[in-house]
Amino acid sequence: MKRKYLISLGIILGGGMLTSNLINSSSAPQALASGDQLASREPAAHHRPDGGFQNTAANLTENSSMGAILMRYLTETRVDASPSKAIPLIPLTRDDIAVLPDTQDSVIRLGHSSILLKIAGQTWLIDPVFSDRASPFSFIGPKRFHQPPITLEQLPEIDGVLISHDHYDHLDEESIKRLHHKVKRFIVPLGVEQHLLRWGVAKDKVQPLDWWQSVTQGELSITATPTQHFSGRGLWDKNQTLWASYVIQSDRSKLFFSGDSGYFGGFKEIGERFGPFDLTMIETGAYDKDWPSIHMTPEQSMQAHLDLGGRQMMPIHNGTFDLAFHSWYEPLERITALAADTNTPLVTPIVGQILDIHNAPESIAWWREFVELPALALKHQNN
Repeated sequence: MKRKYLISLGIILGGGMLTSNLINSSSAPQALASGDQLASREPAAHHRPDGGFQNTAANLTENSSMGAILMRYLTETRVDASPSKAIPLIPLTRDDIAVLPDTQDSVIRLGHSSILLKIAGQTWLIDPVFSDRASPFSFIGPKRFHQPPITLEQLPEIDGVLISHDHYDHLDEESIKRLHHKVKRFIVPLGVEQHLLRWGVAKDKVQPLDWWQSVTQGELSITATPTQHFSGRGLWDKNQTLWASYVIQSDRSKLFFSGDSGYFGGFKEIGERFGPFDLTMIETGAYDKDWPSIHMTPEQSMQAHLDLGGRQMMPIHNGTFDLAFHSWYEPLERITALAADTNTPLVTPIVGQILDIHNAPESIAWWREFVELPALALKHQNN
């Protein structure tokens, strides 16, 4: 069991624990396909002079040392790290997706940060992770609390896949290898394309983007935007590839997907440039006092949503993998209380539930059947 937590630690704080291929991310992005547009670029302060990438916030808080965090993983008693019984799930088939009307923009949470979108008549996946473990190993590492609501085989033809960064809980090698034959296009942050090419994805299908660059596909526009995080899948490739969030716009809808991020001023800038948003999908989970710069507390996640000018908020990055010290349901409970305090419409769908972005039903706190609420408040003081 302790080894499982050590693998989790590697994913959260240092990338994966196995792959050591260095990524040449200092090269310019490949030519954009016909119809794509390039947003004006800011001075590339996030590009390191010696190659790779960096966060640029002046008040960036240092994370605790690896040794201190490792000691916590070895000694700290954890409560409700995973559900005591199977969480609710709505199974999906290819036909369920095919019958969604092109006149409706829909979102389906597949678990953790994996999202299926039917938008502008197109089908897109975001950070698809279908493997049992968020790990470089098939036999150890953070294991899913639930299966995806649809299998890779049942997925329809996919118009595009967005990848936010290369950590194992967002970029899954086995899923990409089994998916890419039915995907028309992959959009990734700079450098991440090298992983996909190594796994057999055709070069002409992959479009790397720097922050503030945009592409279009039909009436859909996608812009890579900043986050405050890090990257790496091995021991020697930290920050050699870029990390990103995304603005996704159709004629009917404007969405924001956060990827992973600590709280920083970039959310307000993105909101000023692109907001307001019909729906923000914001990282809300895997936070801790020992890594405050790379993941947000629920309070910070709510502030990010407000900075962006979001209408509805969907908390993601929770409910599927055990990646931190808090209980698995705590992020959902805390963000629910914050939403009530700020009068924010919150979308917390059951995994597999199909939501109309403009007509989402009232959320149900489905996790509360697992929760002893009086005990929950005691855990907040350490986060």
